[in-house]
Amino acid sequence: MDLWGDRHIDFLGKRKPTFTVSIILAIIGLVAVGAIGMGRANLGTDFSGGIAIQYRFEEPLKIEEVRGLLSEGGFGDAQLQQFSEPNKMLVRLKNAEGNLQATSKALDSIFTSGLAGNPFIIDSTTEVGPTVGKKLQTDALKAIGVALLGILFYVAWRFEFRFGIAAVIATFHDVLIVLGILFMLDKEITLLIVTGLLTLAGYSINDSVVVFDRIRENLRRENRKKESNYDLINRSVNEVLRRTVVTSLTTLMALASLLIFGGEVLYDFAFTLFIGVLVGTYSSIFIASPVLLFWDREDKKGAKDGSKGAPAGKAIKPTT
Repeated sequence: MDLWGDRHIDFLGKRKPTFTVSIILAIIGLVAVGAIGMGRANLGTDFSGGIAIQYRFEEPLKIEEVRGLLSEGGFGDAQLQQFSEPNKMLVRLKNAEGNLQATSKALDSIFTSGLAGNPFIIDSTTEVGPTVGKKLQTDALKAIGVALLGILFYVAWRFEFRFGIAAVIATFHDVLIVLGILFMLDKEITLLIVTGLLTLAGYSINDSVVVFDRIRENLRRENRKKESNYDLINRSVNEVLRRTVVTSLTTLMALASLLIFGGEVLYDFAFTLFIGVLVGTYSSIFIASPVLLFWDREDKKGAKDGSKGAPAGKAIKPTT
């Protein structure tokens, strides 16, 4: 799909305002990480501890009806999840560990009186203590850290070390910003959100590698024109711009369908990825590529003043 002709946009010339915005949002993301580590964020039962009770009713029921009953009974903060079978319902309550029996009896009473004529049984009951929740929280942060290290080693091996550093900075930037946005929106941080962040890391590095591959291709002598590295990187980003935009748009269409039709269970995951794809597309253009320019000491003048006519000097060493 050729949505437009060849473009010659000076993306690197816009790096100062985009870096400023990114730094501000990344700081918010770091605040979110600190709040999560101290348990002051809106953590789900996976991390904060709580109980989960799965009910099976004789007749199908609507999730809005159940939510209204629980709210009237003093459990307005309960999380509800309905399965493909409309007569099954999972009820999660945060910070309810240690009161499993009393809480279960209270919920039974609400459903017995509020859903008269629709008997139920309890399929399963799970309790997550604060110690387990803390361990899951630590393991989730470790998983993200291991993913970023894996990205660094892969890109460093596939291209060279400076490309790996740029890719990790861009990916870390994406994860931090999305986490910060979720924190500002007071979204509940669950294992599903962590899954979305890890998926985002994979998408982000894929997009950055496409840009890096074109930069590496243009760095080869047979493809290199008489231009500075500043101009070469700009040209490379413009050459893959259509591919990047079309890929992002089609991905966003799929995620939009999950947001609209996926139901409550998939909403947070789809929302995390939807925001992440937007941020990831932005970072592959405005973050990952400009970071490469800072490694090029010979083109330092062009990196500082953003001039297109900076002397070419030595090229960034191409790799095979």
